[in-house]
Amino acid sequence: MAAAEPLSPAEAEALVRALRGTELRDAGGTGWLRQHECVDKLNMHAILSASAGREQLLIELLVSHCKIPVLIGELITVEVWKHKVFPVLCRLEDFHPSSTFPIYVVLYHEASIINLLETVFFHKEICESAEDSILDLIDYCHRKLTLLVARSATGAIEKQGSPLPQPHLSELQKQAEMMEFEISLKALSVLRFITDQVGSLPLSALTRMLNTHNLPCLLIELVEHCPWSCREAGKLKKFDNGAWHVVPPEDQMKMTKLDGQVWLALLNLLLSPECQQKYHFDGFNKSQLLKLRAFLTDVLLDQLPNLVEMQRFLSHLAVTDPAPPKKDLVLEQVPVIWDHILKKNKGKWEAIAKHQVKHAFSPTEEELKFQARRWAQTYSLDMLEALAPDKPRCRVCGVEAAKRCSRCRNEWYCTRACQVQHWQKHRTACDLLAQAPGTAGTQ
Repeated sequence: MAAAEPLSPAEAEALVRALRGTELRDAGGTGWLRQHECVDKLNMHAILSASAGREQLLIELLVSHCKIPVLIGELITVEVWKHKVFPVLCRLEDFHPSSTFPIYVVLYHEASIINLLETVFFHKEICESAEDSILDLIDYCHRKLTLLVARSATGAIEKQGSPLPQPHLSELQKQAEMMEFEISLKALSVLRFITDQVGSLPLSALTRMLNTHNLPCLLIELVEHCPWSCREAGKLKKFDNGAWHVVPPEDQMKMTKLDGQVWLALLNLLLSPECQQKYHFDGFNKSQLLKLRAFLTDVLLDQLPNLVEMQRFLSHLAVTDPAPPKKDLVLEQVPVIWDHILKKNKGKWEAIAKHQVKHAFSPTEEELKFQARRWAQTYSLDMLEALAPDKPRCRVCGVEAAKRCSRCRNEWYCTRACQVQHWQKHRTACDLLAQAPGTAGTQ
């Protein structure tokens, strides 16, 4: 099988140029789906290019065509859709979709955008090109980190809305909740990359992070509760590369990538001169920050030596009372995207849901087949396998899998028994994908 290759420069530029903002009402429609395909192809291209160290062209395209604000706007639009329209869809008694995949694509759109932003925000010029929308992205990340803290307190992401009337939509909501967790982890990485650039961020962005949202204290809660780690049946499990893994005893003290993102963000927010001049080290904040000393063990310092500076800072903070920041009279910008979408669509959520049921989420069999062919072209097997961080795992039990569905070649199983068990759920998608050119095959 040939290795998947990134897009050509001409293809990448065409996709970047094609990026447009969409209206919340149009989610799931034909034009919206074209935008989703652009985002998803660019996301896969960004990952492949970054893994080969050739992402600079994509960075330059996104900056020169001013597309980062567009992506941030789309990210928040689909977030609002998920919170306001999706619950209404699930409660519609006369909505009985033959396939929930069109709705899943809208939910997945948020994951595609945040994954693309995570890949490119490592670069300073991307952060700077966000301009005023960086405030909206900071607010977005704050909302996602708050969800992570809530998850660590309750053991799961809180479910929204009343019980669902249909099993298919109930399953879809469970998938949305699982996806929300992974999206929140991506937002943590994006926030850390933003904090890397505190020296070039506008004053309003620093104020938003340090004073409006008090991100240092929120990050400390993540250090304390670590929502990507849990104990199950006496075994320690950690979430990494999109799945939960049992951690062997000899690796339990190793820092994960997510742990590192939290500590690096704290380093940036607490030790940079710009932040120290802006942050209010009052009694509450000081008491919260000093909790970190218990976590700065020799084992942790060996893995991330930069934390020695944090240790010195906290030792000094324990015996001093830093002066409060100066209160300058400054006109500061505020984020506008979230509020603009809410005001524009206030009182229209049910009407939007019914419009989308009629025009986007009730496709005919022929329309589903046509869209399946489009999805098959976007999500080619070669590309998906190149992006996969690990060997395939069974769709049912999660263990390493060697058998693939011979009709659609899209799902993996460890045994025939697991494949049979999953068939009723998989059948509709399998029928669609098996009829799309280039997807069917034999094992």
